[in-house]
Amino acid sequence: MAKSGPQRYPGASTAYWHQSRYGGSAMESNVVVWHTTEGTSVPSYGGGASAPNFTAKPDFAAKRLVWYQHFDFDVSSRALVNKAGGVETNTLNVVQVEIVGTCDPATHKKWGKTPHLYTPDLPDWAVRDLAAFAKWAHDHHGVPLTSGVTFKAYPSSYGASSVRMPGAKWSSFRGHCGHQHVPENDHGDPGLLPMAAILARAKGYTPTSPSKEDPDMDKGDVFNATWDTDGLPAPEFAPDVKKNPKWTASSYIRSIYNAVAGLPAALSDLRKDVAALRADVAALKKES
Repeated sequence: MAKSGPQRYPGASTAYWHQSRYGGSAMESNVVVWHTTEGTSVPSYGGGASAPNFTAKPDFAAKRLVWYQHFDFDVSSRALVNKAGGVETNTLNVVQVEIVGTCDPATHKKWGKTPHLYTPDLPDWAVRDLAAFAKWAHDHHGVPLTSGVTFKAYPSSYGASSVRMPGAKWSSFRGHCGHQHVPENDHGDPGLLPMAAILARAKGYTPTSPSKEDPDMDKGDVFNATWDTDGLPAPEFAPDVKKNPKWTASSYIRSIYNAVAGLPAALSDLRKDVAALRADVAALKKES
């Protein structure tokens, strides 16, 4: 399959180029799989044997991500497990990005004050630069600025979790997902990556003012995080939990609307009951 569009991400270093040794397969990538390295430097990736297409390393002093490219954008890389007899993973139209950092709360705690990225709590500049890559992938390669999967916190994202895709869904998937979603794999990275905020920024959302809760999150990030409920289990009180076991943000809005919409009729019935009760009381008084 022929490659199309620019193959090198602007500004990315090729200091750790592995395509010369591991040629890979040409394809038209329309899926981005996000990873975390679980370290604080660019890994050796076994000399390239398990390398992704890109590695994004934080520069805390400059408040930016430094990009390293290991394979062309439309060439298969090697960071996923691919078992015999199942679906394809590395070679199924997938471009892979490793973020230098951790998704593991235990590792985050152990590293303490050592500067590092922790995916559930990324600084705004990291979200900005991840969004810039997502926008470039969309503009030049048509990768949809959508996700449609839930990014689950590590370690519950590890292994056969509820968010890992079955083979059929994976084969037809387009957009952005994580290592935790890929079948035939057990890794749980990148954990609770703020995918909604990254994609919102990639679509042109411009931050306005920081939130009071977290100076690294602006109001839009807080809004997206609040309503990124796609695929979450329905609450126990859900009236249609059997028909709709997975709720989205719109599910909650519809539920609230339906409950409020029924109030006028309920109030009218209550008024009728009160009026009937008053009539009964008045009749009893007359009889006495």
